[in-house]
Parts: sequence; structure tokens; C-alpha cells
Amino acid sequence: MLNRRRFVQSLIVAAASPALSVSCRADKLRDADLQPDPMTVLDLPDGFSYRVVSRAGDIMNDDLKVPPAHDGMAAFPGKNGRIILVCNHEMGPGFPEYSAFGTDFSSQPESVKAHVYDLGGDVTPGAGGTTTTIYNPATGKTERQHLSLAGTETNCSGGPTPWGSWLSCEECFKSPGTEFGQGREITRNEPHGYVFEVPASATGLVEPVPIKSMGRFEHEAAAVHEPSSIVYLTEDRYHSLFYRFIPETPGVLRNGGRLQALAIDGAPSMRTHNWSKNTDIEIGAALPTRWIDLDDVNPVGNDLRLRGAALGATTFARGEDLCVADDVLVFTCTIGGQERLGQIFQYRPSPHEGQANEQDNPGQLSLIAESTSDSLLRNGDNLTMAPWGDLIVCEDTSDHCGLVGIRPDGTQYAIADNPYSTSELAGVCFSPDGRTLFVNIQYPGMTLAITGPWPS
Repeated sequence: MLNRRRFVQSLIVAAASPALSVSCRADKLRDADLQPDPMTVLDLPDGFSYRVVSRAGDIMNDDLKVPPAHDGMAAFPGKNGRIILVCNHEMGPGFPEYSAFGTDFSSQPESVKAHVYDLGGDVTPGAGGTTTTIYNPATGKTERQHLSLAGTETNCSGGPTPWGSWLSCEECFKSPGTEFGQGREITRNEPHGYVFEVPASATGLVEPVPIKSMGRFEHEAAAVHEPSSIVYLTEDRYHSLFYRFIPETPGVLRNGGRLQALAIDGAPSMRTHNWSKNTDIEIGAALPTRWIDLDDVNPVGNDLRLRGAALGATTFARGEDLCVADDVLVFTCTIGGQERLGQIFQYRPSPHEGQANEQDNPGQLSLIAESTSDSLLRNGDNLTMAPWGDLIVCEDTSDHCGLVGIRPDGTQYAIADNPYSTSELAGVCFSPDGRTLFVNIQYPGMTLAITGPWPS
């Protein structure tokens, strides 16, 4: 049971927001006590259980090891009822012994190396990337697992696309060269700080092509607004921007496009942090926005956010995960708020999003939630919209982390808790049929499939 924190309703959500409207309330989970897990992995409400889908160190079907640091993830429909999970691994090159290749990367065949983005001088290749897992919910078993993106670095979150792929985001800005770190010499052959696309249907390593027109910065998450095919992007920095990418060809991101940053109309270079007693942005206020074109989006120096802010873009307190919730986009800022315990924002696109007449009816930004020391939710990070309409949010806090549900009226409830380690939870997503909730325990690294009496 979550006895370390009070269950209160102080996390304010814009009342009955249409973005979070529900037809079935999660009453079965209301005030549910979490049951201690005899396996000391994850506490869940009575009637719920989990199966381990992926575990760091296990040998996959391609004879490589499952990397640790499971992070952002999405579930896609597979053949004959199977579920395809594409999972990020937030690994740098400094610990090759934990990577999929181990310490003897030089012995890998050339057919494998040809699909590794950064070879790292054949010694310290990029250790991040993605694994793809085929899970059978009928049997509760993992049937196949393989490395699908290799040679990238610090793949944190990302987002699924309507056309059946995963956008894997590098949360780093690293340039080619050699440095000393983690007790060893690290070599990089390629620049890092990009988005890579991984088709869910891939049966092996994909061609690792950075989508450079989507910008080089410390990416966190991505989400696609299906009506317009515009991709929205967050950035994990203390004073980060909220971006959108308008592709030249809808659904073909490698063909290029325009990268822009959000600004509050009439309030240039506005901050949304609410770190002081003088509130930067009020909860519930719907602020009209405009979008600023960015140039030199593939910079040598990590200054894209600085140049965007100088042009009038709005800044956020560490933009984290981002998801589509009905007809709006919802994203977390993990250290926003006066107590720096996190915020949740909503962006409602214009009916003319990305078009010439957009400013006739501009998109709107709203702060819909802000955590305090009395909130059940602390430092929200990864999130998703549940099939019944509530937000499900992963915590990344200094205390042990849990999964928290937020109803449209702002009330919160505990779904899961991890009192057995200091690891954050990540990658929360539902299966396509809504019957299974997947979540990652980042360290030591595992994916769980949770089933039980979810609201219908």
C-alpha cells in the first residue's frame, strides 16, 4: 500500500477537460490498496498480476543480449493476436559490457556492423537503440526478441506513428571524437542528438538513418497528430522548447520538413516553470500560441533551444514524455512547479494546424496539472491515455516510483508502486486491445505485462 504519501486531490486538472473525457470511470481502482509483491518486483492492486516480458541480460533470438535501461516503448498489433513491443534502451557507450554486443564488438560480422549507426572505433559503439519483442498475450510468453536499432546513444523516449513505426529519440548531444569517461576511453565516429525511425514490422536491425531535419538536440519524446501528420517533440533540458515538425511528405519523415518552436502569442520568450511565488502560467488558462520557424536545425553546438528562445519561443522545465489524448497532445515537465515536483501541459491543435490560416484560430496551450508535496503524483515522466480516458503517468522521483492514474476531475489513484528499488518506471503503454498494460522498470531493466480487471 502507498502509505508513504497521502491520497489527496490536490493535483488540479482543468475540470472535465474534453481531452480527458471518459465514458467509464476507473472506479474499480478507486482507493485500491496495493498488495506487496512476494517476488519484490512491483506492487499491484488485488486482482492484478504481471508477467516478465523482457529482462536485461537474457539472450535474444539474434544471439545478442537484452540491454538494460528499458525506457520509452510502444505496443503494435502483430500477427495472430501477438503484440509487438518496440523498446528504447537509454544506454551510452561507456559500459559496453552491458550492451547487446558485450565487450567484443570487433568480432561481429560485417553484416551486423553495416547496420550500426556509430561503430565507436570498433571498441565503444553506441550502446543505446531499441529491441523488438513479440509477445503472445494468450500464453503470457515472449516468442521472439531481437535488436532492431543499434549504435545510437541514450535512447530515452519517443513515440509511435500512425503508419506503424516507432520514433526513437536520442536524449544527448555528442559530437565525433574521443573522450575519457566511466573509467575508459570512449570514441564516437558520428554525431548524436537525433530521431531514428524503427518500423514495428522489422525482423532484424534496421538501417540507422538520423532524421536530421527533425533537429539535433537532447530529444525526449515524439507524438504524431494524425489529422495533420505533424510530429511534436519535447526536449529534456531545464529551459527546453516544445517543437513541431511539419513533414514535406506526410508519413515519410526522411524526406525533410520544417522544424518550429511553440511561443505564447503576445508573450515572447515566456517561461512556464512556476518556480517562484510569482506564477508564470496559471492552471487552466488556455493561451493562444504561434509557431516560430527555426534555422540551422542540425547545429554543431547545442544551442537550438537558446536561439529559439531568443526568437520568442516559450521555455519549459524539462519537457519529458508526450502522448496523444483524443484530439489534444499532453506532455509532462518533470521539474516544473513551485516545489519542482512536476507539471502536465496540454496542447490543443488549431483546426488549421500547420496551414497558412492557422492564426485565424490558433492552437492553445494549457497547464492542466501541477504537483505539490501533497500530491500522490510526483515528478511525472512517461505517460499514456488509458482506454477508459484517464491519464496513466510514470514517476521519476527520488523516492520509490509508481504508476498513478489521473481522472478528468483531477483525482488520483495508485495503479502500481516499486518500493524495491530506486528505479524509475517508464515506457507505459496499453496493448492495441486495451487489455494489457506494459511498463518498464528501468534498472536493472525489465518489461512487465500487467493484466487484471481494467475498466471496460
